[in-house]
Order: sequence, then C-alpha cells, then structure tokens
Amino acid sequence: MSKQAVILLSGGLDSLVVGGLAREAGYSLLALSIAYGQRHACELEAANRVAAHLGVERHIVLPMDLRGFGGSALTADIDVPKAGVDEGAIPVTYVPARNTIFLSLCLGWAEAAGARDLFIGVNALDYSGYPDCRPAFVEAFENLANIATKAGVEGDRFTVHAPLLHLGKAEIVREGTRLGLDMGLSWSCYDPTPEGMHCGHCDSCRLRHQGFVDAGVADPTIYKALP
Repeated sequence: MSKQAVILLSGGLDSLVVGGLAREAGYSLLALSIAYGQRHACELEAANRVAAHLGVERHIVLPMDLRGFGGSALTADIDVPKAGVDEGAIPVTYVPARNTIFLSLCLGWAEAAGARDLFIGVNALDYSGYPDCRPAFVEAFENLANIATKAGVEGDRFTVHAPLLHLGKAEIVREGTRLGLDMGLSWSCYDPTPEGMHCGHCDSCRLRHQGFVDAGVADPTIYKALP
C-alpha cells in the first residue's frame, strides 16, 4: 500500500464499509474516532473492533466533549425518538455541525501526516435527514479543505471520498458482504439498552435492520426488540 488516507471511524456500519472500500482501493488507513460525549459511547468500543478488523495503521480516539453545547438527543437530556422520523424533518438526533467539526479534525491530521485523502461514511439515501450527509456538504468541505490549508493553497490538493453517498442501506450491506467484512463488529444504535443491546426502535436501528432485510443478508445484530 503506497497511499495513505484518514478515515472518520465512528464504529458504525457505514464507516466499517467505507474503511473496507478504502483498503480495497489500496490505501493504508489512519482512523480517527471522536469521544464527543455521545450517549451511545459504546460505539467507541465498536470503533476499536473495526479498526483492528480493518488493520489500520494507527487509530486515534480523540476526546471532544460536545455535551457543553447540547442541542441534540445524543449529547443532551433529550429523548431519542422511537416512533420513526417524519419525512423531510431533521430529527433531534442531529448533532449541530458534527460532520463539519469531525472532518476538520481529519483534515488537520491528514495535512500533518502528509495524507491527501479523507474518507467519510455519509449517505444521502437511507439516512436520518442530516444536512451534513448530503452531496453539497461533501463538495463544499472539499473546496474548503483546499483553501484553508497550506497544502491546498500550494497545490497539493485534498480529496474527500464519500463512496456510500448514493447507496441505499441494502447496497451498503451487500458491499460489506462482498468485502468479507464482519458487520457484527459495528454499532448503530443511538440509545443502547443497559445490557448493551441495540434498542431496535431508534431511527438508526430501523435503517440498519431494514438494510439487512432488503439485502437478503442475515442481520448479526442483537436487538432488544424490533418494531
């Protein structure tokens, strides 16, 4: 592997598959996970498992407690919705500017390490409606990266890769299967049970399970209950 990339690794299904695709494309991986005070902090344990599974070159878990800002069911005392999300609505699980903040950290590490490729598992089809998961965001951030860095303004340009951007969840599951990834290592639930199970009812659990169903692939996830 001669190319190096920084991947934003949440520990979720999408970041696992993105890591597999980046590895398949010949990149060695620097993986960045953020401990931001998320209520589903067990995703960081999943990120450690996924990093080991992908054979990343280095994995950093960076502390950045966003609970001081609040504004989200993932970082404040706000109930996680369990009855689905209205079409077109941005749910309360949206964390203000999360992907902008996290990709900026990936960018800083990439510039310092000499990597010029960033990978992120955003998806604009089967997702929760977050504005920072859309093609316009990815394009705008790449433009920003190339005017906000020494490397960029000197012509050593950055590329933001979002290979799942236009895939449905079932297609993502099929890609994980094709890549031979252990998708049971990943974590999706926003509101884990005290026993450490996926709740089965939050939007993220619903999307995850339906993806496996639609893909015709056995779901390895342990849910407390399903709708």
